[in-house]
Amino acid sequence: MKKGQMGLLVWVLVLLLVLGFSSAADKGWKKSILSPETKSPMLLNRVGSSIVFPVDGNVYPLGYYNLTLYIGHPAKPYFLDVDTGSDLTWLQCDAPCVRCTAAPHPLYQPSNDLVACKDPLCISLHSPGDPKCENPEQCDYEVEYADGGSSLGVLVKDAFALNFTNGVRLSPRLALGCGYDQVPGISYHPLDGVLGLGKGKCSILSQLHSQGLVQNIIGHCLSGQGGGFIFFGDSLYDPSHVVWTSMSTEHTKYYSPGVAELLFGGKTTGSKNLLVVFDSGSSYTYFNSQGYQTLTSLLKEELRKKPLKEAPEDQTLSLCWKGRRPFRKIRDVKNYFKPLALSFTTGKTKTNFGLPPEAYLIISSKGNVCLGILNGTEVGLQDLNLIGDISMLDRMVIYDNEKQSIGWVPANCDRLPKFK
Repeated sequence: MKKGQMGLLVWVLVLLLVLGFSSAADKGWKKSILSPETKSPMLLNRVGSSIVFPVDGNVYPLGYYNLTLYIGHPAKPYFLDVDTGSDLTWLQCDAPCVRCTAAPHPLYQPSNDLVACKDPLCISLHSPGDPKCENPEQCDYEVEYADGGSSLGVLVKDAFALNFTNGVRLSPRLALGCGYDQVPGISYHPLDGVLGLGKGKCSILSQLHSQGLVQNIIGHCLSGQGGGFIFFGDSLYDPSHVVWTSMSTEHTKYYSPGVAELLFGGKTTGSKNLLVVFDSGSSYTYFNSQGYQTLTSLLKEELRKKPLKEAPEDQTLSLCWKGRRPFRKIRDVKNYFKPLALSFTTGKTKTNFGLPPEAYLIISSKGNVCLGILNGTEVGLQDLNLIGDISMLDRMVIYDNEKQSIGWVPANCDRLPKFK
C-alpha cells in the first residue's frame, strides 16, 4: 500500500499507543489474543547460510514488487510488499479487523504469542522514548507512510517457514504486526501486508540475525523484465566484484550512503549535497526540488534538438515525450538521453552510482517515453532523495550491515541463483 508512483516515500512510526479501545472490536481482540504467552525455544544455533525469496512484480505498469512468505501453524501464504525503507513487517489481521482493504488471501489469524510492551522490539518501534503501557502484556503500534497509508495493530510472534540455501528448513518465531486497522494510501495495491527490511531491531532480517540464523546482510536483484529475487546472508555474491560505498554515520535510520552530487553526461550539474536513500519500497526515483528542477531543465535543453516533443496529455508520469511514432522499448529512445550518475565521496574516494537511460525512463502504454524521476519535495520528502526500483533494475544491490556498506554490481536477475 505504499508503492507505485508515490512509493514508500518515508515511513514514520508515531509514538501513539491506542490502548483505550472500548469498541466491540477491542473486546474481540482481547478475547482472541490475550491468552497466556506461548513460549518457543531457540530452534538451532547459527546455520551459516542464506535465504532466497523469488519476487514478482515490475516498475511499470504494476508499480510494485512483492514476495510470498509462509507464516503461522500451519503455514499459510501471504503476499507482502518489499520495502527496505521501513522496519516493521505486518499483515492485515482478523483480531477482528476494524478496517481492512481487499487482499489476495484471507486475513491473518494471529497467534496468542504477544510481544510485551517492554520488549526491546516494542521499544525500538517507539524510539525515541519508551512506550507508555496501560497493558504491559501487549505492544500497540501505528505506522504511517508518506503516501497517506497507515496500519494500526499489535505485535505478535509467529512461525515463519524458511528454506535456507544449505537445505535446512526452519520455522523461527519472529515478531510481526497484526494490523487490524488499515488506511490505504494513494498508491495502494491489493496485498496482504508489508515486509519491512530496514535497519531497525524489529525488521525480519535483524530478528533472524539476532537468532544467529543469517548474517546481517540483505540484497535484491530486480529484473527489468519483471520479477527477481531478494536474499538474506552473504553467500550469493563475490564481494570483490561489487562496487562499495560506506553507509552514512549521520543518517543511520535508512540505507543511506550520505550525500551525493548529480552528474549529467559525466559532467557536474551544480546539484550537490543531495541526501540519498536506497528504497525498494519506491517504484520510482525521487529528487528534491533543486535536483529535480536542475535535471528537467538539462533534459529539456538537451532534447530541443532531438525528434521528441513533450506530451502533457500523457499523465502516466509528470514528464513524458512523444516521437514521430509510438515507442515500444527503451532502446528505441535511449540514444536521445544522456547517462546520469550520483557521485558519493568517502574520504578521498569517489564512487559513482550510474543511471543509464534505462534506469530512469519508462515507455508508457501510449507509446511515449516518460521520466521515472519525480519531484520528491512535492510529495512530502522534503530534502530526501530516493533511489527507487527503476534505478536498481538488473543489478544486485547489497546492504551489508555487518560492514556498514552498500554495494551494487550488474547481474542477471531473471533467474534464481544456483547453489552448490
